[in-house]
Amino acid sequence: MAQEWLDSQQQRAWRAWLTVAELVPRVLDAQLQRDAGITHAAYVVLAMLSEAPGRSRRMSDLARRANQSQSRLSHTVARLEERGWVRRERSAEDGRGNLAVLTDEGWDVVRSVAPGHVAAVRSALFDPLTDEQTKALGDVLEVLLEGLDPDHSMRVEHGADTR
Repeated sequence: MAQEWLDSQQQRAWRAWLTVAELVPRVLDAQLQRDAGITHAAYVVLAMLSEAPGRSRRMSDLARRANQSQSRLSHTVARLEERGWVRRERSAEDGRGNLAVLTDEGWDVVRSVAPGHVAAVRSALFDPLTDEQTKALGDVLEVLLEGLDPDHSMRVEHGADTR
């Protein structure tokens, strides 16, 4: 069977996607390092906790929502615990699962860093686009997500705050 290569339009889109997928996180990391001394991955953990009922999530759910392996999440949470922004505790429901809980200090960090983070996201991703382009981007990403995540297990709820 002959190997099919990407056509020129697909190649252009693919290479642009690869570059954007590298540069946007770099921009967000720089802003978060400057404003709070944390990585974007650590901030996502804080944000996912800030949006949860009781500001806590099971570690397994948090790993999925933060798009981190269990091992990486454990290291991220350990660093956040050292700063007093997160604590771990046993689940009261079954006593077996571990929860990550956003502390009041961690909540203060999210609240203080969120405006700069939102501004960085807006500047990097949305300011260059028209309203129509933003809608088209969202539509395209939803189609891709449906193919990549058909059971919706990797998605953050729609309507959640973007902190």
